[in-house]
Amino acid sequence: MTVTTIIIASFLLLSLSKVTIGLCFLSKSSTYQSCSYLIKFAPTSQRLKKHASILYSSVEDSSIIYNNEDGNLVDKTKSMLRIGYKFSRPHTIKGTILASVMAVTRALIENPTKLSINLVPRALTGLVALLCGNAYIVGINQIYDVKIDEINKPFLPIASKMLSEENAWKLVLSCLIIGVSIVKSTFSPAIFALYMTGVLLGTLYSVPPVQLKRIPIAAGGIIAVVRGFLLNFGVYYAVREALCIPFVWNPVVAFISGFMTIFASVIAVTKDLPDIEGDRKYQISTFASRFGVASIAFSSSCVLAVAYIAAILLPLTPMGSQHFNRLPMMGGHALYLIYFLFSYSRFNPDSMESLKKFYKAIWTLFYLEYCLYPFI
Repeated sequence: MTVTTIIIASFLLLSLSKVTIGLCFLSKSSTYQSCSYLIKFAPTSQRLKKHASILYSSVEDSSIIYNNEDGNLVDKTKSMLRIGYKFSRPHTIKGTILASVMAVTRALIENPTKLSINLVPRALTGLVALLCGNAYIVGINQIYDVKIDEINKPFLPIASKMLSEENAWKLVLSCLIIGVSIVKSTFSPAIFALYMTGVLLGTLYSVPPVQLKRIPIAAGGIIAVVRGFLLNFGVYYAVREALCIPFVWNPVVAFISGFMTIFASVIAVTKDLPDIEGDRKYQISTFASRFGVASIAFSSSCVLAVAYIAAILLPLTPMGSQHFNRLPMMGGHALYLIYFLFSYSRFNPDSMESLKKFYKAIWTLFYLEYCLYPFI
């Protein structure tokens, strides 16, 4: 079994995972009973296009939400799925899928003889659980942040009145129940504990009276731990468990877990840059609202640049030379650093468009890091 075959199989899994995004938002309503609509990508009808309206061109997703209450079953299904997809915050979904698929790829590259078609159902089941957990965490945040989102993110379904709070609660609770049930019944107690830790931290982040998002250090720490450490460590641990291989901590996994924790910390701080108006109005204390956009952008950029430099130099150390492939590790991170510095050089703290482009560039690099993961 070659590395190429493993990578091809992983990208097939990535393609299949797109279908699970829609499955996470199935309802008991007759509108959703035909699963064939979830994987049917027919062109949108002219009548639907005529009544379409662009609510907002967001940093994460510039897709159109359709307002078609008088449409037929297919049109309504498409519209509802778009709302559900928007509700789940597409940029976070992409990160979760990439992290999962590349962790599976990495584990299989290390153990190529273990590759089997029998692993696909369990892998997809685990991915559904992760997407449900992702949807719960970002969904519960939208429910409690609706007033702030009406200023900062008016394109979101609840803030734009396209999704009622009652239906939002149904979605997040359904995702929570499905995700917890899958992990509890399919994986070991250790994996279940990691999953529940992420759910608990996501809840404490958004739900009053705790609402740790109001404390900048706590908010950043939660995002860093959940999206940096728990996701990368947990998925890799789960894959080895599925392969019936004892867990062994290796330098590459340690690097990606640590590096992505730092990266997630930067995201946790810079995500508030475009939201400063609403945060100040509702007295949400963030680093950006306290110290200013320019200062936070500069300090965050310094942290990320240092992390990239450390990654570039790591293969030159005695330990790193034994465990990392120099060309992708040094060359890949050098290219990423150049792209990041170029993005920062075009940053204008007084322009909202520039703020969004800068934040989008950070997420782009976040995705690209996972693409490098199997090769380092």
